[in-house]
Amino acid sequence: MESVLKVLAYIINWVHDFVIGITKVFGFNATDKDLHFWLLGMTGLIIFIITDFLFRRISRWNISVVSFIYTMTLLLVIAFSLEIEQKITGRGNMEFEDIVAGLWGFLAIFGAYALIRATFYYARKLYNKF
Repeated sequence: MESVLKVLAYIINWVHDFVIGITKVFGFNATDKDLHFWLLGMTGLIIFIITDFLFRRISRWNISVVSFIYTMTLLLVIAFSLEIEQKITGRGNMEFEDIVAGLWGFLAIFGAYALIRATFYYARKLYNKF
């Protein structure tokens, strides 16, 4: 897990230095705060446009699909946060496998929930038919 974070940090730092170099070449002497403002602002807008388009299409099937995607995304952030917190405080081990295990736990428990929900749905449908 620590090595994955180090690689990601290296990539982010390289992109950061590259963008600063480009802005200096074009005479746009941006501060670190300016870069965060523009890069995260544009990245956020691009992500919003893509997810808005996809979620509008997906919601035609069932809004629960959108809820599931949102929940998985939030759990991913929480899982990474927990592992980083463990590394910072030294309480527990920071391991990528912990994140995977936590997400598999959600998928397994959600699968059971979906199965129970589908059983009740089809049982009610069958009951109303007769």
